[in-house]
Amino acid sequence: MIRRLLSLVPPGTVAVGAGLALLGLASYVHLAVAGHSLTEADYNSLSVLWTIVFTLGIGMFMPVEQEVARIIAARRSQGLPAGPVLARGGLLAAAILLGLVTLILVARQPIADRLFGGDGTMVTVLIGALAALAVAHTTRGVLAGLQLFPWYGTQLALDGGLRIALVVLLGLAGVTSPVWFGAVLVIAPLLGVALTTPPVLRAAGGGTAVAWTTLVRGLGLLVVSSLLAQVVVNIGVINVKLLDPSDTATAGALLSALVLVRIPLFVFASLQASLLPGLATAATTGDHAAFRSLLRRALGVVTALGVAGAVLAVLLGPWLVRTLFDAPDVLGHGDFAWLAVATLAYLWAMVFGQVLLALNRHRAQAVAWCVGVAVLVAVTLIPLPVALRVEIGYASGSVMVAALMAFLLRNAVRPGPTTPLAPSRDTVAVGPTGGTR
Repeated sequence: MIRRLLSLVPPGTVAVGAGLALLGLASYVHLAVAGHSLTEADYNSLSVLWTIVFTLGIGMFMPVEQEVARIIAARRSQGLPAGPVLARGGLLAAAILLGLVTLILVARQPIADRLFGGDGTMVTVLIGALAALAVAHTTRGVLAGLQLFPWYGTQLALDGGLRIALVVLLGLAGVTSPVWFGAVLVIAPLLGVALTTPPVLRAAGGGTAVAWTTLVRGLGLLVVSSLLAQVVVNIGVINVKLLDPSDTATAGALLSALVLVRIPLFVFASLQASLLPGLATAATTGDHAAFRSLLRRALGVVTALGVAGAVLAVLLGPWLVRTLFDAPDVLGHGDFAWLAVATLAYLWAMVFGQVLLALNRHRAQAVAWCVGVAVLVAVTLIPLPVALRVEIGYASGSVMVAALMAFLLRNAVRPGPTTPLAPSRDTVAVGPTGGTR
């Protein structure tokens, strides 16, 4: 069975998956040690910090990684260097980070009061963690685009290993401040990047500068899609905090449950790093068979993993969150069932989203996520128990996005010689002097 799954995934998935497995383990260790070390209120603050960091960080900087990887992969197939893309991508990530930091600083006190119990230091940690993700995702885009997947996996593994080491030290030292547990999200990824700089530095420089339009033409829509995708998967924890501020138990328990149920998403992340460059290359070269094969294999893998994860989560979830994270006993088997269904649909949506991106259909992807978020909001406003409505909202929004994307792709991936792959508008052309134009 394992060999069969490995034969389905694109090249590079295993190398990235090994690093991502350690990074995923680090998430469990991080929250488990924090759950046993912090008070319920402090763990609640850490849960909110965690949710915001990965909603904004992944939502805003994963698009930079994806565009850098996609354009470098397309240029690589034409013998063009990666340095100009790295230069533009780094500046773009810095500009996005500056915008986020400015907004956070303007609203620093309300954020601290409403989300972190008045602790302004947690806002500082939030800024640092976003900066770390900006650097990490930009460099990973270069590694993925150049198909240096062992280096990509090494960066993930270093991030995860350092997180585990740091939180274990905090636990052994008896640290009871959420600030230090949050600071791990700053220190570990930055050290991981620093230790994997050699191939990134080798890619720097050389070649004619890439036009800004090449990188940013579809980036705005991609950022919208990525940010809304993170809203769908993460907003439940924040909604619990906003809908019932007095409930200090459910937000932390829900984050612990989501971390368990979303184990298949870690696997998809390893698949995603190699899937997008593969799809982009197939689209650029017009290889219909390879394109459809990658899509079928990706859907097969995530479906198998999603179903297996769902069964385990529904059967063992309530016991696991109590045992591993010392979470309050407020979620039952039904809660885990809703979260598992939502996660499986979300996995399908993520695969279809990669296909739309490879076909340069940024707008279609953004529309699907907008509709999904609208459905999530509508369901969340239904007068039901808070935990149940955020769970059903997550499930409904994910199912809507997956179904709409599948509908939008019905013609693009249909077999037959008369169905061309849409060429990427961002594919560079080789000029007379070997530069770009």
